[in-house]
Amino acid sequence: MVRLCNDIDILKYEPALFGEFHPANQVMAAGTGGKLAGTTFEASGADFVSAGIEAGDCVYLRSADGILDGAYEIVAVDSATQLCVSVLRGDSESVPIAPPSGSGITYRISTFRPQVAEVSLRLMEYLWIRPGQVIGDVSVDEILDSDEVRQLCAMGVTAAAYRTLASGADGENLKVKSQEYEQMFGKGMERCRVAIDKDGDGVADSLRYGGCGRLIRD
Repeated sequence: MVRLCNDIDILKYEPALFGEFHPANQVMAAGTGGKLAGTTFEASGADFVSAGIEAGDCVYLRSADGILDGAYEIVAVDSATQLCVSVLRGDSESVPIAPPSGSGITYRISTFRPQVAEVSLRLMEYLWIRPGQVIGDVSVDEILDSDEVRQLCAMGVTAAAYRTLASGADGENLKVKSQEYEQMFGKGMERCRVAIDKDGDGVADSLRYGGCGRLIRD
């Protein structure tokens, strides 16, 4: 399963999707009694490894006094009961930023991985890139790391998430948000540019542009 963005990329746009609007049927781990000291979050009795938690996921933390109340990056899974977490950073390579420390913390780790996989497939088909099956002449492994592609994928997932939420009662405002993200996603697809590295030397050999049709000889 190919994912062109992760939950952190979605968090940058819509923290509420990991808070009040989190997908209740896509919660990977949850519990109470957690402790946070610096960037180290511990939850006795948890099994983050078996739950499939990984770097790039997001954890929602809330302390009883309300000082801690929000979604944070999961930088690393240190053990079955311990995570390295950070305030959202502008650069994933920078040093993790410690949230407020505390104990008796309620935690929840939900994910949009299924939606990310669907939007990633949609993007790859659009750009004629192979996601394991033959769709085009370029494989996913040949895509150089691209902030533009990650942002575009995150917009598509966010649009889908709000579209689902808007199907419920009092969903008009959520419907508007979904339409706004869908418009940004559509426009982004038309102007997106993907750098391709065919020989694996870390340097782009060609560019694949969105919005460009392809002719195929019968």
